[in-house]
Amino acid sequence: QVQLGESGGGWVQAGGSLRLSCAASGRTFSSKTMGWFRQAPGKEREIVARISVSGAVTYYADSVKGRFTISRDNNKNTVNLQMNSLKPEDTAVYYCASYSSGNLNYWRSYNYWGQGTQVTFSS
Repeated sequence: QVQLGESGGGWVQAGGSLRLSCAASGRTFSSKTMGWFRQAPGKEREIVARISVSGAVTYYADSVKGRFTISRDNNKNTVNLQMNSLKPEDTAVYYCASYSSGNLNYWRSYNYWGQGTQVTFSS
């Protein structure tokens, strides 16, 4: 079983930056598309970004496009999310997940999940 663990969350001010990291243990995730999702209180989990196996194809939600960058290092079994120009609406728990099947933008299509890391806007 693939195990994922996120780190790098915290408190940020408007326009600040954070870099989230996801490390895999057990079986490597290098053969799967990886995604970052987030969930705010009272809201459904939504995709933030995803990246193909080779890293050649990336996808970003419109809300983060131009501000966030997803990357992966298959040799180290890690996937990162660089978040710049953070906004209040970015406040959420961020999850790393491994794709299984189905709609690539739907959280239920991903079968392995990290525990989540909190990102909170400081106002």
